[in-house]
Amino acid sequence: MSRIDLHLHTTHSDGSFSAAEVVRLAHQAKVTTLAITDHDIVSGIPEAIATGAELGIEIIPGVEISSRVGENELHILGYFLNWQDQELSQRLATLRESRHSRNPQIIDRLRALGLDVTYDEVKALAGTDAVGRPHIARLLMEKHYVTSAKDAFDRYLANGRPAYVARELPPPADAIAWIKAAGGVAVLAHPTWATSAGEELEPLLVTLKAAGLGGIEVHYSTHTKRQTTKYLGLAKRLDLLITGGSDFHGITKPDIEVGIGRGGLKVSEKLLEPLKKAATRT
Repeated sequence: MSRIDLHLHTTHSDGSFSAAEVVRLAHQAKVTTLAITDHDIVSGIPEAIATGAELGIEIIPGVEISSRVGENELHILGYFLNWQDQELSQRLATLRESRHSRNPQIIDRLRALGLDVTYDEVKALAGTDAVGRPHIARLLMEKHYVTSAKDAFDRYLANGRPAYVARELPPPADAIAWIKAAGGVAVLAHPTWATSAGEELEPLLVTLKAAGLGGIEVHYSTHTKRQTTKYLGLAKRLDLLITGGSDFHGITKPDIEVGIGRGGLKVSEKLLEPLKKAATRT
C-alpha cells in the first residue's frame, strides 16, 4: 500500500536522522511522495532530492515556519516553494537568529536550576544552524536529567515552565506571505495547537485564508478520529486544501514513524494533485 507523508524533519533542524536517512525510511514504509519540512530552514532539501531520485520517491520542497498569535506559537507549512529563493533564505535566517538569541537564556535558566549544561554542548549535539528547544531536550536526556523529550518540555522547556523563554516571531500572515512569495502553498500545521492555545479554530482559519492560507493539515499522527473528522469538515466548508503528515522527528518523538505516525496514519495520494494545482496557480 503506497502513501504520502507531507511533514518530516531531518538533522537540518530538530530531527535525528539525515535527509537521506529519512527518505530511505520513507522508501521502506512504501511512501511514494514526501515533503521535507524542517523548521525555518531548507538546507536538507537537495540531499533529499538526490536520494529520492535514487529510490524513485518524489520530494516536495517544503518548510515549517514558526509564527506567533498572542502568546502562543502557530506553525505554517509551505509546499512546492522555490527553496533557492534568496529572499526566503534571508527571512528564514532571521527566524533562526531569534532561536540563537533565546537559547542561551534558556541555558542560563537551566543552570540556575542546578543543571550542568552549556550552550556549546547543545550546538555540538545539534550540528545544525537551526538549533532549538528539542536539541536542549536531547542534551537533558543524554545527561539523564529527564527521561524523554516530553519530560524535558513538561518539566523545564514548555510555555509556563521554569526555563521557558519566548522568542521573536512574525505573525502567521507574514509566514504565509513569505511562502507565497517563494511560489509555495501555505498550510496550517497541526491545528490542535491552535485550539490548545485557546484560539477558536474556524475564525482563525477564516482570517488566515484571507491572508492567503491554502490548506489545513487534517491527517496527523496525534489526531483522534473525531478531530480528523472535524478538521475535514472545516476544510470542506472553508474550501481549504487537505494535507497530512507524520511530523516525524526521530529521537524526540520516538513513537512516530515515517508514513504511518503512531501506526494508523494513512495520507492518501489523492490529496497530492490538488496541492500541485494550487502551487502552479500561486
